Amino acid sequence: MYYYQRLRDLREDKDLKQSDISAYLGMKQPQYNRYETGMRELPLHHLIALCRFYNVSADYILGLTDEFQALK
Repeated sequence: MYYYQRLRDLREDKDLKQSDISAYLGMKQPQYNRYETGMRELPLHHLIALCRFYNVSADYILGLTDEFQALK
């Protein structure tokens, strides 16, 4: 699974809109949309912020594991 698919799944599981996540990251919704569609690479600082927001590991978001493990 590609990370951008996982980003969308995580967001939708929490019933959030792209505008909710883009506001959390301090960016505009069209910019965030490019992350979820794979048109733009996710910067490391945003990856870290999203791991904290969703309480998941970077490995999970990046698709390196399918095991959902909450951060400690």
